[in-house]
Amino acid sequence: MTRTTARAARTVAIEEAGDDVLRLTLDAAGLSFTLDEARRIAELLGRDPTVVEAHIFNTMWSEHCSYKSSREVLKKYLPTEASNVVLGPGEDAGVVRFCEIDGTSYCIALAHESHNHPSQVVPNEGAATGIGGIVRDVYCMGADVIGVLDPLRFGDPVGRHAERTREIIHGVVEGIWQYGNALGVPNLGGDVYFDESFDDNCLVNVVAVGLVEEGDVVRSRAPAEAASVPYDLVLVGKPTDPSGFGGATFASRILDEEKAFDDKYAVQVPDPFLKRMLTVATQEVLKLLKARGVAVGYKDLGAGGIACVTSELGAAAGLGVRVDLSKVPVAVGGLLPEVIACSETQERYCLVVPRDVSAEVVRIFNEKFELPELCHGAAAVVVGEVIPEPRFILEHEGTVVCDASTEQITAGVCYERAQRRHERDVPEVGIPGDIDVADAVLRVLASPNIASREHIYRHYDSEVKGNTVVRPGEADACVVAPIPGERVGMAIAADGNPFLAALSPYEAGAAAVAEAVRNVAAVGAVPIALTDCLNFGNPEIAEVFQDFVDAVRGIGDAARGIGMKDSDEPIPVISGNVSFYNQSSAGNAVLPSPIVCAVGRVSDIAHHATLGMKSTGSSLLLVGERHGELGASAFMRTVAGGVGAGPPHVRADEERAMMAAVTDLIEAGLVRACHDISDGGMVVALAEMLLGSSPDTEIGADIGLGAVLPEGGAGVGGGVSGEGRRVAVDALAACELLFCENGGYLLEVDPADVERAIAVLAKRGAWHARIGRTTATSGLVVRADGIGDIVVSEGEMSGAWLNGATEVML
Repeated sequence: MTRTTARAARTVAIEEAGDDVLRLTLDAAGLSFTLDEARRIAELLGRDPTVVEAHIFNTMWSEHCSYKSSREVLKKYLPTEASNVVLGPGEDAGVVRFCEIDGTSYCIALAHESHNHPSQVVPNEGAATGIGGIVRDVYCMGADVIGVLDPLRFGDPVGRHAERTREIIHGVVEGIWQYGNALGVPNLGGDVYFDESFDDNCLVNVVAVGLVEEGDVVRSRAPAEAASVPYDLVLVGKPTDPSGFGGATFASRILDEEKAFDDKYAVQVPDPFLKRMLTVATQEVLKLLKARGVAVGYKDLGAGGIACVTSELGAAAGLGVRVDLSKVPVAVGGLLPEVIACSETQERYCLVVPRDVSAEVVRIFNEKFELPELCHGAAAVVVGEVIPEPRFILEHEGTVVCDASTEQITAGVCYERAQRRHERDVPEVGIPGDIDVADAVLRVLASPNIASREHIYRHYDSEVKGNTVVRPGEADACVVAPIPGERVGMAIAADGNPFLAALSPYEAGAAAVAEAVRNVAAVGAVPIALTDCLNFGNPEIAEVFQDFVDAVRGIGDAARGIGMKDSDEPIPVISGNVSFYNQSSAGNAVLPSPIVCAVGRVSDIAHHATLGMKSTGSSLLLVGERHGELGASAFMRTVAGGVGAGPPHVRADEERAMMAAVTDLIEAGLVRACHDISDGGMVVALAEMLLGSSPDTEIGADIGLGAVLPEGGAGVGGGVSGEGRRVAVDALAACELLFCENGGYLLEVDPADVERAIAVLAKRGAWHARIGRTTATSGLVVRADGIGDIVVSEGEMSGAWLNGATEVML
């Protein structure tokens, strides 16, 4: 755009303005970039930006879109490449090879996002549109979405803001089930934590996973052919309205309770029924174009709306685009061009197709699928074209309102934030010598962060596609059989303990990887890929940014250290998201919350494991040494009254050996039940296995702490049983063994298969011990010389675990 043309459109005066005037100008225009960023924009353009350009830069240079604080850290620490990766970070979703059947390579598409701010302000719509956005990311890769997950973090439901917190919980859960169930996509899990640090900023992370043949993968960019053959931009979906205008910048700033009412207008409005029809129609279009050998680009409209999607489609291919905003269907008249360009109206896609087929594509949507009849104002419309020059040109009613370099818009800015370590003041917390360990077990089981999550996941439809093998609550991960008629299964789980980050963000990041890996391994799946969502406070605060760097470093170290089974390659991180500014205007920031999702492959769904005990008389094997590190554990928080010190360390070599051994055992059919050890420690895992057994079968467990101690006869490679060995322990030692949250597994094994199982564990170098057996008398007995046997009845465990979280959420 020349200086002469620029004067034909409304502009934002930057070049000649002093700082005070410029600050007022930006505030009046609703622009959130800094003064330095504003002057940088004018410098790049060589003139004052138009109002439309200013809003586009405001969106595209936001933290949410540009990753301006995080992208160099992510590049430095995260492993994103491996031999099974088809597409890594940079697309709408990552794609990894899953299996090959009859010469066809099937892939998994995986995406991970956050919708934190919207869900705090408008819980139902915020959570629903989070699900809506993440499934679009996977659909856009040409994949069929086969499941979603929802890791959630809420405030203290019995704290100072209990009423508001419970309203948010109910709204978020309703939004997720209402959208997901209506869309026809199964919910395959997640996790939930409660803490007062989330009072002002709940976290609603969403994951979507899909299946696609490798030859059907669609790129989030204009095809290379568009450089020499005319290609059109086809906008499909709902008419554009003002909803979500400024959503990307809203997600990139601190929440202000006084502006909560205004912020509601930055939240989009969901329509899952329209999404279903759009998906069916788009899949038919893609199938038709593939049959004709036509290369296409496909991307959903999320943050930044039309401006973001069209500029990124062009920039990713080194090309430009020209869009006529006057051709965009709108829900109401008189919308300003900046609103049309940047609104985040839901349920919209953009296709890049050759001009000689664009009319047919439009006809399929508008006539065959009757899109305008499904939603008033909805349509498929050609709104622009790809151009060879890498320029981003927008017109509105005959006036050029934007003319800028696509690279300048999409590359954004990059900051090297200051880092400074927290001086963490962790009060010393003691454990009484006369502690009632049985009572402690019940208190931990009843705590909201340990108790059953059935009150949440029972609202979700996990079987809507009819291919779910293992449902939420039945095991550490869900399993589906995604390919009709085939026995290969996909397992998926998401994890991240925020309390670890109170002591060590590095260990929190590493532990998120380790637990996600253990969860898929515990059903018999070999991990093949990871994705992450990194939720932190204000990155402009040096201590916060240091926490972020440490957590990312922990994720990277664990992904490399654990690695893929029988390979020197890391488990690749193929997609992810960073959510900063999870902090209120009062200065309250969330606990650093790195959340990791793992996907694994089960070679034969006939050989998978669930966590419920199956039979009396079984042998119980502990895999993974108890290191007694109680810091940040549920026991310390619930019973001792503080987080303590010394969080459990992730020992990657131990995790690697355990994962390999456990998946070997399950694949060989040597495991009746399996549960990973994490929150609450070994005793909670054991209680959950008992409570997960069939209600028609009375099963208990009898274990000895003497077998758990390293000197109890167990160890790497030895396979010597410690079962029945009586060793005197005091209350502190008993608590360290039972409640420490060092990673591990509990296995139920047929006594006839124990020696074979031990041989496999020894071969893989996994620490193991035979700690006890299942009994015909319900309840849990822990033999502990020195303090007396610890006995907890099935009724006590059930009452504590089933009601603990339900009571605080009603």
